[in-house]
Amino acid sequence: MEDLIKGLAGAVLDRLGNDEEPNSQSRDERSRSTWAEVVSGDQDNDEGRGDRRHGYRGNNWNKEEQSRLEQEREADRSRLSTRPHKEQYRPEQENWQEDIYKTSYKPHKEQYSPQQEEWEAENCNPSSRPQKQDEENDDGWETVGKKPPRKSHKIIKDHWGGYKAPAEEQEYSNDVEIGAALEPSKDELADFSQACSKLWDLDLNRLVPGKDYEIDCGEGKRVSQNEDMAQGNLFTWVSDDVFRKPTFARFCSLLDNYNPQQGYKEVVTSEERQEQAAFIEEISRTAPIKYLHKYLVSKGIASGSYQDFKRLISSLWFELYSRGGTSGSSSAFEHVFVGEIKQNGEVSGFHNWLQFYLEEAKGRVDYQGYIFPRRRGEIPDSESQLLTIQFEWNGVLKSLSSTLVGVSPEFELALYTLCFYVGEEDNHIQLGPYSVNIKCYRFGDHIGSVFPIAE
Repeated sequence: MEDLIKGLAGAVLDRLGNDEEPNSQSRDERSRSTWAEVVSGDQDNDEGRGDRRHGYRGNNWNKEEQSRLEQEREADRSRLSTRPHKEQYRPEQENWQEDIYKTSYKPHKEQYSPQQEEWEAENCNPSSRPQKQDEENDDGWETVGKKPPRKSHKIIKDHWGGYKAPAEEQEYSNDVEIGAALEPSKDELADFSQACSKLWDLDLNRLVPGKDYEIDCGEGKRVSQNEDMAQGNLFTWVSDDVFRKPTFARFCSLLDNYNPQQGYKEVVTSEERQEQAAFIEEISRTAPIKYLHKYLVSKGIASGSYQDFKRLISSLWFELYSRGGTSGSSSAFEHVFVGEIKQNGEVSGFHNWLQFYLEEAKGRVDYQGYIFPRRRGEIPDSESQLLTIQFEWNGVLKSLSSTLVGVSPEFELALYTLCFYVGEEDNHIQLGPYSVNIKCYRFGDHIGSVFPIAE
């Protein structure tokens, strides 16, 4: 009898030992651990995680418990499958968002799938990363921050590398021929403002809101207000065809040639000089630049030689000068179109919409709303092409900035050049439906700054 009792006691102890989990976790603790792993994105070792979660030896759990745990594991896998894994992408794809605007690496559109675009938007673009909000999306993931996610935009850069090639290897568009329309009239020569209006009419590459791009102005604010009144980005989308336009593409290829810190001495390489020359050559074939040449010749400001005129324009916009106490640290092109950050922490310049769009797409610009217009009833909308806005660039606030949206690079360069050579510091003109003051500051023989102000 004593032997029988000892045998039964040993069997009971063996059964209890087999049923005990190795880590002594309770079922509730296992359930919480499972969800924590899902939320934290711990997806590196499914097998290891499965062993930890179940934590049993053999088949000592009953079938009902095993079935429940298997269903839980399958649900976890389903949730994880809705979010892309970094391991699914090659290292060069992880670096693409950072390098897409650098000429040293030029990805082709066909290298990236829609799934990769979604991953890049979540993981590479700071402005589109999930930010904390009160709501949760459908799959239970919390969205955080003040800006909603946006899909990143891959800029078409198929030909940008070729812009650095020698002049004899460049291919340019055909010259625009409009005949008599390019000849300044007597009224235009007598009235500078009419010449500016003519440039607006000659901007054949100006984009159409809703067709070529879309903006969301958000809410308005006063300059002194600190609140971010824009829930999203200024640009909702811009058509890929925009970056296939020769003057647009060549202009955008120049934007990464500069250090935004004012006082930093710029070093211009031979390839960057070729990019500049290629841009000037491309825009010189357009109607606004041809009209500008004829106008300046009529005023005795420019030579009749078109080659001399192109050298004049190139020198005006790209020649380096001192700003912030450092020689060779700035140029008209850098200040007006690219933008600079002063040593005291202020943004100066930066009046071009293409630069704004590209920097916003990279997450470096945070649009914070438009500035209330001086006149009532003139609230900007998605059709507006003259905006006064507030934004942060690289974390630095520009409390008041104005820009012409959708205009071509050749139009802006022609308009500002005309104001510099023929106009004054204040140039009150009409551009289509917009009453504008083109503010033009001189810096010796150079453009110190020039930008539009909505009147």
